[in-house]
Amino acid sequence: MLTRRQLCETAALLAGASAISGRAQAAAIPEAPTTKTNTMQPPLAPAGGPSYQPVVTLNGWTLPWRQNGDWKEFHLLAEPVEREFAPGMTVHLWGYNGQSPGPTIECVEGDKVRIFVTNKLPEHTSVHWHGMILPNGMDGVGGLTQPHIPPGKTFVYEFQLKGSGTFMYHPHSDEMVQMGMGMMGMFIVHPGDESFRRVDRDFVFMMSSYAIDPGTSLPRVSEMTDFNMWSWNNRVFPGIDPLPVRLGERVRVRIANLTMTNHPIHLHGFHFAVTCTDGGWVPETAQRPHATVDVPVGEIRVIDFVADNPGDWAFHCHKSHHTMNAMGHNTRNLIGAKQNQLTRAIRNVVPDYMPMGSAGMAEMGAMEMPLPDNTLPMMAGFGQFGPLEMGGMFTVVKVREDLAVGDYKDPGPYKFPAGSVAYEFNGDAGAPPRSGEPPAASPHKHR
Repeated sequence: MLTRRQLCETAALLAGASAISGRAQAAAIPEAPTTKTNTMQPPLAPAGGPSYQPVVTLNGWTLPWRQNGDWKEFHLLAEPVEREFAPGMTVHLWGYNGQSPGPTIECVEGDKVRIFVTNKLPEHTSVHWHGMILPNGMDGVGGLTQPHIPPGKTFVYEFQLKGSGTFMYHPHSDEMVQMGMGMMGMFIVHPGDESFRRVDRDFVFMMSSYAIDPGTSLPRVSEMTDFNMWSWNNRVFPGIDPLPVRLGERVRVRIANLTMTNHPIHLHGFHFAVTCTDGGWVPETAQRPHATVDVPVGEIRVIDFVADNPGDWAFHCHKSHHTMNAMGHNTRNLIGAKQNQLTRAIRNVVPDYMPMGSAGMAEMGAMEMPLPDNTLPMMAGFGQFGPLEMGGMFTVVKVREDLAVGDYKDPGPYKFPAGSVAYEFNGDAGAPPRSGEPPAASPHKHR
């Protein structure tokens, strides 16, 4: 018969053996998949366990994992990468597994996860799991909760997922440089209850901003306010994927903000509810209808809506300078200015000089002027009715009746029903009344 002391000693030995066993299992590092593909990849369907609607990442992908006993194992490579923001502009960044942002990590509430992080950067790093409730030693704050991960070394993070929701990962080492170079990614934890707030399509993207001088390819990481490239998943319009949706589907969009300012995100054509933040799910009694939601710095907003309105619907940040590319912030306002004499004088020195801005900047959207190497026009993109005059944080939600379930391919331009498009008025509008005069009364008969 075991004494109380012997029982305690046996329990301690078993606990120690379990820890040793876990570290022994972790000795064989799983493969670290990489990709340089900059278009949205198909969702990674669950291969067992609770069923859920997998997310799709705009211009990104989901990180594969392997099952090792009770643990789901992932492998992140922190490394220098190249990222095409849009055709014509490629930027040198730091990221994970060949891309910036890194791949989306996707799990289920209650999962035990083991995440290997290999550092291929020229300096040390760490990974913080933003918004997640976990043991202090796994929180990823270099110098405070763990040693920094030196170049060439691999560290292991192990924890069980408590609660579901939408979270992020990013370094807590040399943050200004590493986050300023694009080191970030999304971490999605689906509810253990398969029926909890289930949707038909689930999109996710990360907002980030950069100061990149025209003709260069490296961000100015010390910049805090004067950014000129505003991106969703390190793509700018017209390089951002559309969001294809089948008519009548329930849609979720998870939006994270690791820029240095807030973003009022506006969706045309629908009203939506904010259903989740990086702090968890919002109770239904606390939800209210929105057409625009402000996403603060370092936070996440998740919106849900029913796609019951067919068409091509603009989806963008409502700060107008965030929907432009490579914008020069010191440009003078020349609206109304007469530039004839100035133009003649300048053409004596620069024969091909073109005066612009006297009547606004819309003409730039239709022109294809020479640009410095590795930069983008301020306004870009064309639709079926002409130039869109957009850039930066802008894309389109494409709602179609004939889109197949699970089809995420771009369905092309919307086919408007006859008579449903705004048109030019060609009738007689009549002379407008002079200032101070009431409009003429309509003739009528007294009975």
